[in-house]
Amino acid sequence: MRRMKRISIYAFKAWTKVWLSVLALCPTMALAQADSTSKNADSIALMRLVKLSSKSDVIPHPKNGIIGEEDKDKRFRFNDPDYTKKRPWKAAAEATGINVLVHSFDRFVLNEDFAKVRFKDIGHNFRHAFVWDNDQFSTNLFAHPYHGNLYFNAARSNGMNFWESAPYALGGSLQWEFLGEVEPPALNDLIATTIGGIAIGEITHRISALVLNDKSRGFRRFLREFAATVINPMQGMNRIMSGDAWRVRDEYNLYHDYERIPVDFTITGGYRYLADDGGLFRGESTPFIRFYLEYGDIFNEEESRPYDYFTTDATFSLGGNQPFINGLHLMGRLWSTSVYSGKDIRTQFGIFQHFNYYDSKPVKDGTTLTPYRISEAASFGPGIIYRFSNVGNISRLEQRLFVNGILLGGTKSDYYNIINRDYNMGSGYSVKGNLLMDFPSIGRFSVNMDYYHIYTWKGYEGKDLATVNPLYLNAQGDKSNAELLVLNPMFVFQLKSGVGVELSGAYFIRQTRYKYYEDVRAKTFEVRVGLKYEF
Repeated sequence: MRRMKRISIYAFKAWTKVWLSVLALCPTMALAQADSTSKNADSIALMRLVKLSSKSDVIPHPKNGIIGEEDKDKRFRFNDPDYTKKRPWKAAAEATGINVLVHSFDRFVLNEDFAKVRFKDIGHNFRHAFVWDNDQFSTNLFAHPYHGNLYFNAARSNGMNFWESAPYALGGSLQWEFLGEVEPPALNDLIATTIGGIAIGEITHRISALVLNDKSRGFRRFLREFAATVINPMQGMNRIMSGDAWRVRDEYNLYHDYERIPVDFTITGGYRYLADDGGLFRGESTPFIRFYLEYGDIFNEEESRPYDYFTTDATFSLGGNQPFINGLHLMGRLWSTSVYSGKDIRTQFGIFQHFNYYDSKPVKDGTTLTPYRISEAASFGPGIIYRFSNVGNISRLEQRLFVNGILLGGTKSDYYNIINRDYNMGSGYSVKGNLLMDFPSIGRFSVNMDYYHIYTWKGYEGKDLATVNPLYLNAQGDKSNAELLVLNPMFVFQLKSGVGVELSGAYFIRQTRYKYYEDVRAKTFEVRVGLKYEF
């Protein structure tokens, strides 16, 4: 709950800016990788450093159905028995250590009252769990999931696989909620920290691992270790503790096999215009930078473990009045199966985990209307993907459709404003569609559609707010249901190899039906133009 206000939010913003700077170093680091590759033909699988990924629990496909030592590729660290050894008790100690460290900082450095926990407070927490808390939007629906990824990666970096690491996110969250502060345990914190933490944790685990190359030396090695630690702090800490951070290996030195799992990574930088209440000439312009990463081939049936395929789309505002983290969209495949595979068409069905986060503030010198604020912190559901090859002048035509159950989401409230919360939480469902067309030598056109329907079923209406302790109000917000639609067309015009111009827009429509207040309908749009580079 409040732990994020003083340490996690500010620390995360600073941490994210460092991460952004590290990603900006990727082209230089990629050149260093290319130089290293030319010295050793066996290292050609790395290709480009910016293709970020990892897979610590993967064993190569056997030859003749049998896996022997002679079949293991000794270039890759995930084939090293020492690396894949499971250390569950060490992982538990590290997850506990995270909570002890944060609690000690809050209590002894910041002198926060909520961190002055006594035994009677712990007993009180067990008697009065759970409530819906009133922390701000970024705290509950972004910072908590980020914090949960630390618990998850405490296990993931100690040899545990995806499913074995998931309980650590739950355990770390429960430990904090009941023992870490005097405020009552929050149900929304438990859901967001656990499920959102798993999504962010697995993706950062895989992204960070590629940056590493244990054959690298000197300043290049320092850059690799620094970048990997910024992306995945728990892995970095464990590498320092074990000595892997500086140990040089001629074998088991690479962390990803591009022949098995390809990765595409692009960076776009430019300006965006955000309209105030849909006004064409009333809005705010800010610079932005966008990172998009596609990990794996969704139609590769041999690589079918959780998150062997995922996408990451992150947009950051670099100035102005808008939040630094404008949007974060994660989608990871948990399971899939081929429905049809022919010469020119392939169809895949699967179960996917989704994490979506949109955030904005009222436009500077405009109205008080928040343009959009949408969250899907915990969401799962089925999806189906169609891919057509060589359709007329289109080299690739792909259609995706996902239907998800939302365990925890959030949307802007027009009436609820208590402590730091001006939004409603709830559950519901979402539908997402994506159309993608690749034109040879021209570029790419895509259209994304996200529709959310979130129900806030536990309202505060009927309570005397003057006599109720806000910490125990225990409300999701206004009793209501909100429909949110996001339409996002995008054109990428190819200029030369790896370089293009990206032109995109987004149209946001919200309609919230309140039980005790007037219904509200709001809409606005934004336009973005930038230079895109594909590594």
